[in-house]
Amino acid sequence: MGDFNLALVIVAIVVCVLVFVFNVYLLINYQHPDDKNEAYFPKFVVVLGLTVAAVSILMLPADVANRQACRNAIYNGACKLTLPMKDLWLAVYIADAILVFFVIPFSMFYYEGDQDKSVGKRILSAMLWVGASAVVCGLVLGILYGVVGKVDFTVRHLSSATSAFPSTWTDFSSNQPCLGSSARQCSAYLAGVSSEKTWTMRTTFPEYVVALATIVGSVLFAIFGGVGIACLPLGLIFSFIRRPKAVITRSQYIKEATELGKKAKELKKAADALHQEERSGSKGRKWRKNVKAVEKELLLLEEDVKALEEMYPQGEKAETTWALTVIGYLAKLVLGVLGLIVSVAWVAHIIIYLLIDPPLSPFLNEVFIKLDSAWGLLGTVAFAFFCFYLLVAVIAGAMMLGLRLVFITIHPMKWGATLMNSFLFNVGLILLCSISVIQFCSTAFGYYAQATAAQEIFGHTLQSLRGIKYLYKYNVFQIAFVVLAGLTFIYYAAFGWKKRKPSGRFQLSS
Repeated sequence: MGDFNLALVIVAIVVCVLVFVFNVYLLINYQHPDDKNEAYFPKFVVVLGLTVAAVSILMLPADVANRQACRNAIYNGACKLTLPMKDLWLAVYIADAILVFFVIPFSMFYYEGDQDKSVGKRILSAMLWVGASAVVCGLVLGILYGVVGKVDFTVRHLSSATSAFPSTWTDFSSNQPCLGSSARQCSAYLAGVSSEKTWTMRTTFPEYVVALATIVGSVLFAIFGGVGIACLPLGLIFSFIRRPKAVITRSQYIKEATELGKKAKELKKAADALHQEERSGSKGRKWRKNVKAVEKELLLLEEDVKALEEMYPQGEKAETTWALTVIGYLAKLVLGVLGLIVSVAWVAHIIIYLLIDPPLSPFLNEVFIKLDSAWGLLGTVAFAFFCFYLLVAVIAGAMMLGLRLVFITIHPMKWGATLMNSFLFNVGLILLCSISVIQFCSTAFGYYAQATAAQEIFGHTLQSLRGIKYLYKYNVFQIAFVVLAGLTFIYYAAFGWKKRKPSGRFQLSS
């Protein structure tokens, strides 16, 4: 067991270092040229946030492996576990909540502040906004914790008399499992409803903060994750279906480029008008709506330019460029088909294991256990992959809804062209939803992840909190997830194969 413990600690340290290095690599390659050698604090927050999110996802497989260190013990306290997982869970998620509700908002306020102001004024302005948010959050958390920060466990009150150790066991039977008077109840299986009692206790404040953050994340996860679990693979497949079939002629290229140039001038004119309105102080609801509309039109214009460049490659290596384009779309098809298999497996598992009572089958739980028996880490790797896939689906769902709903701000992630505010927004979304992904996975894979610290926090405590337990008792988030996934699948089946048409023009406030 000592060798196992040492190996687990070494793997945990190496994985954390690799995650940090990989996040630095992502930041360097995704950042916008305008942010190079600038915005160092937001960059540090981005790397830290991505690392915390990735480590929190990987902690659930680590929790399972940590539990296996005592798999031969009769009870949990019979051996000393390798890692103090419950303390680590609470530490990671408190750090998660601080990043989401304080550090990331401060970074965004500072980064998006008026560049004409001095650094000190921008820091002061960001601190005032975050300070006001901290006071509001503190009051809300304190009031809620004081009023309803308790857990109600439903237990059975069992009792029995005492007796000398018998020489034979003839006095016991399935009809009389207790000692002494038959009025006493000692069998949980045979005990009546009258034996049920409610055991109330106050939860710890860190666990309550994690629980409330999980609720907020669960709402976003059910919406964005439900949409993303379908649109992520189907978007890749339909992108292959709508791919350019052949290189266009030069005259067609000139015609399309001219139209895109006209649209770019219109967007430039609209952006200048909005900037003028901002300086005049008329920043109302209609102005904000038009800003979002311009941002989305600009994103669609960039996609049109990229598509035109794909259909008419130029330069000395035009043929090579076209060949790489074809290979890229084939890769999208393969990844889309594989992603569709994973998405269908996820939805089927939710229905079979979570929504149907009693579950029809352990399904993916059994698959992970068999993979573990084939090779120690294979089931753990597959388990981590399914959890990470949900996070990617959340980002895909946010992108899809952001393009189609005006009231959702879009923050695209582009290779070599991602501004820090988009980075910070997506990192905040990932951090907020990562808590819900862990809770979701610990419930969905409860058979595989049984007797872990994560189940103790997210299973027993969270599902017994006053005012919150009914959301989990009636599977509200799981049902919303499956329904939105089904609606998105229908939407893509009906409209996904069609090419996007130009959107209508937006109206300026003036």
